[in-house]
Order: sequence, then structure tokens, then C-alpha cells
Amino acid sequence: MRRQRIRVRVSPAATVARALVVLLALALVWYGAMVILLAAKVSPHTVNSISAYRTIYDTLARLRPVTGIERAIIAGCGGVVFLVAAYLATRMLPRPYLTRHDLELDGHGRGRTVVEPRTIERIAEAAANRHAAVTASRGRYATDNLAVDLTVDQPDALADTLGDVQRRVAQDIESHHLPGVRVTVTLAGYDRRKGRELA
Repeated sequence: MRRQRIRVRVSPAATVARALVVLLALALVWYGAMVILLAAKVSPHTVNSISAYRTIYDTLARLRPVTGIERAIIAGCGGVVFLVAAYLATRMLPRPYLTRHDLELDGHGRGRTVVEPRTIERIAEAAANRHAAVTASRGRYATDNLAVDLTVDQPDALADTLGDVQRRVAQDIESHHLPGVRVTVTLAGYDRRKGRELA
């Protein structure tokens, strides 16, 4: 049986972050080359004309001390830059996920029968939602495994609830004449909105 492949989601913000990293790397390489030229006894005037390193240094050296309000503004701008950089850094983290494939059933005669993954997930969710203790469910079909996450409002007899939902999902899969898959049921949350009534 074909196994699941792993893909990685790429955020548009990650593209922006990579572009900024490339620009920073190019700047470091460029001014590193200027240092090498100065070490090789190339005229400082020539190096300054192509990199403006001395002009930038002189401009920064002429800056006057900042006042309290200016310091606050600079600190605020630095904080904003830090938050934006931190956000872009988190967007660059890989977020792998399992790809899903259609389930192709054995054909009888002409044509072929293909079942989409979402169809199998909906069957599992409908079977789980019929249980009285289940308030929400989410299925995830992964070729040879069907994972069902549950939100319940009754913490009592939780093991029985999970086992009952697992049996119901397996029976519904079989009743739809679909190939049997391994069903795993996990508690994903507890719905506190439905409290007990006190006598």
C-alpha cells in the first residue's frame, strides 16, 4: 500500500524573510570584499567611491546625542523591528503535514470508483457525533490510518466513550463497503459549556 508523503507548508511571510536574509548576506559579502580591497592596499578613495563606507562612517560620527523623547522613539522603532523580525523568523519554521490520497476501490467491469479522503473523514465524524457525550469531532484519513479527535462534555467513563466511538466508526466504514482501516480515537478537548445541573 502506498505510504503517505510529507509536504511542508510555505508561508508568504517566509518568502519575505528569506529575501531579507539574502539582502543581508549580500551586504556582508560586499563590505567584506571592501575590507579585502583595503587590506590589499587599494586606494581608500577608490573603495569609498564604490562602497561609500567612509561617507557612512562620517555621517554617523557627526550625529548629536539624542534626547529623552528621541530615545523613546528609537526604542519604540527597535521594538517594532524586533517583533516583525521575530514574526518572520517563526514563519520560516517548517510546518510539515501528511499529504492525502484518494482511495481507489476495486472496479467491477467498466470504470473505476474513487473515494476522496474527506468522504471517509465525514463518515467517521458522523459516526462519532452520534454518541451522546461527543460535542465535536474531526477526522483525518492517512491512507492506512483514520484518526478521529473528539471533544466531549462528559468526562465520566471516558475510556468507554473512546472505545464506543472507535467501534462505531469501524462499523460505519464497513457498512459503506470501504476497505478496513486502523481507527485511532483521541480526546482533543472538553466542552465546559454544558455543565451539570445540581438537584
